[in-house]
Amino acid sequence: MVARIFKPAKTAMQSGTAKTKLWVLEYEPEVAREIDPLMGWTSSGDMNSQIRLKFDSKQAATDYADNNGIAYRVSEPKVRKRKPKAYSDNFKYGRIGQWTH
Repeated sequence: MVARIFKPAKTAMQSGTAKTKLWVLEYEPEVAREIDPLMGWTSSGDMNSQIRLKFDSKQAATDYADNNGIAYRVSEPKVRKRKPKAYSDNFKYGRIGQWTH
């Protein structure tokens, strides 16, 4: 039973960074999912796949895993390079690029 500790990435449907501040501990699946022959639903007998714990820091998540004897691996988040941009930059005198209107 191996757990994965990571910081979630922002969703593609939003430009904001909500729900990306906390560290998450999830168990990796041990058993493959099966298709139910009667209904066609996907199911699994692995109950640990339903557990998702959130922590304020990476250190808190690793301490929890160590104290409970859980094997884990940590995935470091990729840092986004952001340059500050203001709306007024679209109209400045030395603007690089053509106007589209």
